[in-house]
Amino acid sequence: MKPVAGSVLALLAALWITAAQAAPEGLRILESPHSFAALEKRVAEAIKDNGMLRVFKASASKAAKGRGVTIPGDSVYGVYRNDFAVRMITASQLAGTEAPILIHVMEQTDGTAHLAYKTPSSVFAPYTDGGEALQEMARELDAIFARIAEQAVAP
Repeated sequence: MKPVAGSVLALLAALWITAAQAAPEGLRILESPHSFAALEKRVAEAIKDNGMLRVFKASASKAAKGRGVTIPGDSVYGVYRNDFAVRMITASQLAGTEAPILIHVMEQTDGTAHLAYKTPSSVFAPYTDGGEALQEMARELDAIFARIAEQAVAP
């Protein structure tokens, strides 16, 4: 019995480590009842409604389709605004490596789509040279990104 119990504990530990690796600190994943195409539109609307700008949109699934490869719908939005960029660079030039903040839309096998993003406070946390000014800005962005995400996935 002991070898089985040890094996079960090892398996549980491996699953816990895998889950921890799959969800980095600060990653928020929200399920939605919407299709991939609908969630893409809702994300774009929520970005505008919350006073932010879509800096870019990249789609792995559209690029793959252009190569004749089919994968589930997958888009990444870069979202930011210049007043935040100025505050960020003033606080920490190195933090500029992290802008814009990303929102990821992922098609699921059941026809719905999920939305994921890392909270701005977790994105900017390593940049201690930015001090309280950078962390305050990140907290403001946390609230904005939470509103964007919640609006996009709302029924």
